[in-house]
Amino acid sequence: MRAGHLTLDAMPAAPAPWPVYLKLVGVAAIWGGTFVAGRIAAAEMAATTAALWRYVFASGVLLAAAFALERGLPRLTGRQWLGVTLLGATGVAAYNLFFMWGLKSVPAGRAALIVALNPAATLAGAALFFGDRLDARKLAGIAVALLGAAIVIGRGDPLALVAGGLGAGELTILGCVASWAAFTLIAKRLMAGLSPLAITVYASLTGTLMLAAATLVDGAPLVPGASLPAWAALAFLGAFGTAVAFVWYNDGVHRLGTARAPVFINLVPVFAVALGALLLGERVDASMLAGGALVLAGVYTLNAPRRGG
Repeated sequence: MRAGHLTLDAMPAAPAPWPVYLKLVGVAAIWGGTFVAGRIAAAEMAATTAALWRYVFASGVLLAAAFALERGLPRLTGRQWLGVTLLGATGVAAYNLFFMWGLKSVPAGRAALIVALNPAATLAGAALFFGDRLDARKLAGIAVALLGAAIVIGRGDPLALVAGGLGAGELTILGCVASWAAFTLIAKRLMAGLSPLAITVYASLTGTLMLAAATLVDGAPLVPGASLPAWAALAFLGAFGTAVAFVWYNDGVHRLGTARAPVFINLVPVFAVALGALLLGERVDASMLAGGALVLAGVYTLNAPRRGG
């Protein structure tokens, strides 16, 4: 999946060697690159078709990983089938349709800065729907991240959001944030007893079926007549942006713990902005720098371990 992935709840067993840190930086670079790849793919095909093929590639690699690392997939209970269906609907189908629709008009770097709201939105959703308590530090982090996102979305004018200045593309990218928050909250409540890899594989499979249905309903071709770079972008999105990054990230969580590894995710929008400028010639304006800095500061405040904890 992408930023906000489910993680292995494990404490580090030993000091992590430097390759672990390099892989986590690599994960951030890969996830940053997914926004650039999404822009390339979305420019040549329907959003439904692009989202479908991303997960055709991803499901194949994830299935291979499940058999290589966990000797296959476990049987599911009725409750777990309900859970993976909801996860496929939110974190795979909805997220990736919003992702591809949004990237048709929103630059990769700007989209990544909006999606960086995921941790703040998830915490806010947990408080709103499940009564989780938010202390002053978390409330401050959410507020700062939201202000930063408002500056990015409003292109320097956060009040543009309440004045009707929110573009359709930015609104669609906000759909990514809402769907990923829903995915995370559902996973925490319904998927006990399954490994993160098994959850991701099942969610990918159910979500791929939904994306195939959405493509047919949309009337878009199941196999697009796209260029080689567009197909390469889809393969990168599926194989690396979803599968390889997932395995690397969860290895990092296992080695470093759930407090330290997620801090590397703050690098995702940094890589996305840099790669968007380098590979696509996207302009980086002051609103992206100022708003992005606030989003990252807010998310870091949410993820930073307490002193003495």
